Parts: sequence; structure tokens; C-alpha cells
Amino acid sequence: MNNNIESFVKFEKIDKSYDGEILVVKNLNLNIDKSEFVTMLGPSGSGKTTTLMMLAGFETPTNGEIYLDNQPISKIPPYEREIGMVFQNYALFPHMTVNENLSFPLEVRKKSKSDIENRVKKALDMVELGDFGNRFPAQLSGGQQQRVALARALVFEPRLVLMDEPLGALDKNLREQMQYEIKHIHERIGITVVYVTHDQSEALTMSNRIAVFNDGVIQQLSTPDILYEKPENSFVAQFIGENNRMTGTIKEIEGDFCLVDLDGGGIVKAMKINVNSVGEKTQLSVRPERVVLKEESSADVNTFNGTVKELIYLGDHIRARLNVCNNEEFIVKIPNEGNINIEEGSNINVSWDAKDIRALDFN
Repeated sequence: MNNNIESFVKFEKIDKSYDGEILVVKNLNLNIDKSEFVTMLGPSGSGKTTTLMMLAGFETPTNGEIYLDNQPISKIPPYEREIGMVFQNYALFPHMTVNENLSFPLEVRKKSKSDIENRVKKALDMVELGDFGNRFPAQLSGGQQQRVALARALVFEPRLVLMDEPLGALDKNLREQMQYEIKHIHERIGITVVYVTHDQSEALTMSNRIAVFNDGVIQQLSTPDILYEKPENSFVAQFIGENNRMTGTIKEIEGDFCLVDLDGGGIVKAMKINVNSVGEKTQLSVRPERVVLKEESSADVNTFNGTVKELIYLGDHIRARLNVCNNEEFIVKIPNEGNINIEEGSNINVSWDAKDIRALDFN
């Protein structure tokens, strides 16, 4: 985590309770640098949206302080924070044209007519809607309305833009297209973005860093690749991407590795990540794409026999569900190279490298 005191956004020891008893955000410390795109990711009720609302000024911390550009802002009303907001429901004024929707935040700030015209044109060009200024929101598609909402959040050149599930109402293809558009706009103009979603693929696609929330606490704050490749605990491993989970007991510790007696039978060598001592229970995590098929049976470490339960053709790969070590939900992603000769019910050998399986906390 970045502890730079000059961080552009700084949450310092933030607690939030609505009833005075249950904390929905607990001792939150988070630093965000200028021009970063940071996503708060987590399931419903994890505290991510409450954290965003405190930054926006719509909620007040129970304890702690939030800083924006080194200034405490907890007592500053939302309209004085110079923060742009984009919501899932667009929040456009239906009786105003696109131009009027974008002009409104500038008129409130007493900008000149010529300045307003220039900024509105620049913002619409940025989201590739330069010819749509005279249309009303009802005349636009969902994707176009979301672009207008994004342009309106950027038109007054805010210090910070907050986005709360902005793509949740769009269909899959349009949502993926908008992910790239927002990512590219961020790269072009370099504004600081704090984004909230429960969609892990959205977070991985768009973010510089991702804060994974659960139960009011940041479980891990990392770049997308580190978060996926090196989860620090079993919650993050389960929540980010697909992974095979196995449970067992630590049998031996050898430096950065450990040997684990699987509950389903067999011994696995794994990276020692979140365990400390022999006899401790652990949950193992290995990604499906890190598992390889072996034609010959062998006594190699981390090599097991499995029975094919299901094969699903997904174009670029085959998703195979196996029974391995009494785990009937063991998944292997097999690259489709045109020569796969596997049938449901057959026995195959699977293997993975010790550095690709992580011994994590047991819960």
C-alpha cells in the first residue's frame, strides 16, 4: 500500500457506522495518487459504496478523516468538493437536451457563455458524441446516455471523478465496449478516478490498482496482475477469477514452500503464503489455466489422476470438470489446439507447478 503523505486522496483511520454499533467500514487506510484509476471491488455489503459515498460527501465518517489534495474534506459539503460523479442510472435531466445537461454544472459555477460552449463541445467530442448536443436523453441509447453522463462529470474539469457501478444497466457487449472507452479517456486526460463495482472482470480491465473489500475491510490492494496471480488470502483467491480450492493440513514447511496433507487424500507441495506452522489447516488455491494434462502416469510431485466428469467447448479452450482427490469440481482449462482427445468418463493425469499453488488461510 502506498503510504505517501502527499497522496491525492487519503483515507485515514476511517470507521463508518449507521446505527452506532455495527461498523460497515472498519479502520480504513487508503492512499490514492493523482491520475490513478483505483477500483473498489467487493460483494454487496462489503463497504465499497459507503466508502465512495463518504469521499463524495453524501455520507460522513463516524471516525477518522478523508483528505483531498492534502485538505481535510469531511466537513465540506459535496458541492464544494469539485468532484464529478457518474451513477448507474445516468441521472440526466430528461427535459433538457444533451447540451443543456452538460451546460448545467457550468452555469451553476457562473461560467461565461463562451466558456460553457467551448467546454461542452470539448466534453462531447471526448466521448465521441459531438453531433448529439440537440438531442434529448430519451432519443439516445443506453450507451450514449452513459457517455453523456460521463461527459457531464468531466465538463467542469473536476479534481476527481467518482463512478458508482456506472455500467451495471448496460448489456454485456456494450458494457465491455464502455470499459475500454472509459479506460482510454482516463489515459488521455489523466484525471483521478475512483470506481466502484462488484464485477471482477471490469475491475481487472480498467484499473491501475484494485482494493478488494469484504466485511468493511480492504483484503488486498494491488495491481490487477498481482491480485490475480498472487492473492494474499482465501477470500481474494475465491473472489478474483476462477480457482480450484482444496483443503488440508500443513505437514512440513520448507522455506517458502510447504507440504500439505489433502483432506481428500494425497500430498501437495505449495507456496507458503498465509500459514505459519505444522498442523495448521489451510485452503489451497490453483488457477485452472495453471493445471496441465500429462499423458503418462508418474510419481512426480503435484501429479494426480482424475476422472473427467464434464467437457464444455468454449472456442479458444475446453473447460474440463474433473474429480481430483475427491474434489468433483476441479476445473482445467485446456487450450484448443485442435488435437484434444479426451472423453467424459475417461481417466487422465493432471499436474501443476508448486509455485502456482498457494497455501492460504482456512475459512
